Amino acid sequence: MVVKQAPGGAQEDPAPPVAPPEQALPEQTPPSTEGSRVDVRALTRVLFERLTELPPGTPEHERVRDALIEINLPLVRYAAARFRGRNEPMEDVVQVGTIGLINAIDRFDLSRGVQFPTYALPTILGEIKRYFRDNVRTMHVPRRLQELWVQVSGAMEELTVTHGRQPRVPEIAACLRIPEEDVRACLDAGRAYNATSLEAAQEHEGGLALLDRLGYEDSALTHVEHRDMVRHLLVQLPDRERQIVMLRFFGNLTQSQISTELGMSQMHVSRLLARIFARLRSGNSWEN
Repeated sequence: MVVKQAPGGAQEDPAPPVAPPEQALPEQTPPSTEGSRVDVRALTRVLFERLTELPPGTPEHERVRDALIEINLPLVRYAAARFRGRNEPMEDVVQVGTIGLINAIDRFDLSRGVQFPTYALPTILGEIKRYFRDNVRTMHVPRRLQELWVQVSGAMEELTVTHGRQPRVPEIAACLRIPEEDVRACLDAGRAYNATSLEAAQEHEGGLALLDRLGYEDSALTHVEHRDMVRHLLVQLPDRERQIVMLRFFGNLTQSQISTELGMSQMHVSRLLARIFARLRSGNSWEN
């Protein structure tokens, strides 16, 4: 080994040995730029060819395997983007999809002549779907709707790109050739992942709980029609009879107090009230 003498008597460090071309593999995939494009499929094939030559468990085998994982991470992000509407952190979905990518790398057989992305994408999607099915949903949704949701979400993405807007239910149904009712049920099921407590505060609602924003049945509403009907009948009563009703039920006076107020006997007030009640119950207009 030749050691160069640096100025001033100090020795320079020896240059590191250069690995043979067939053993030199990138520690990291270089970023894609306008001036330098990496053919990921070709590089993936080269790495798999190298991987099959290395004994499993060796440092070199692990290094090639890590390189395969890293250069194919864009495939994971592409698959994870299909699930961006499910209110789950995208970082978690990418991590789950990466597990599917690793499983695909470990199972891939280069001799079958299949491109790795074609083989890996279903495995990645399957891992993500399993994650949502087993770990995210707290509400039971029929498996048929779960599977249909994948088709509906894919059709929504395609139609959004085509029309430049959110697709309507009839458009999705026509694209998939399924009934509109199935699309609506699928959209509802696609959002049914978590059950929220009625008392849980909602940040986007100013801290109000869901219970505070729910409507309730007003007991006074049941009497609205009755009050309107009574008002309509009261205007048909003669002045004296209307006054008796007002004093009795709105002034809360007794029959004795009404008789004193109007200068008539209590018995006469009682008979008049009986006649008025009969007319009001029948709903007929008052006849003199």
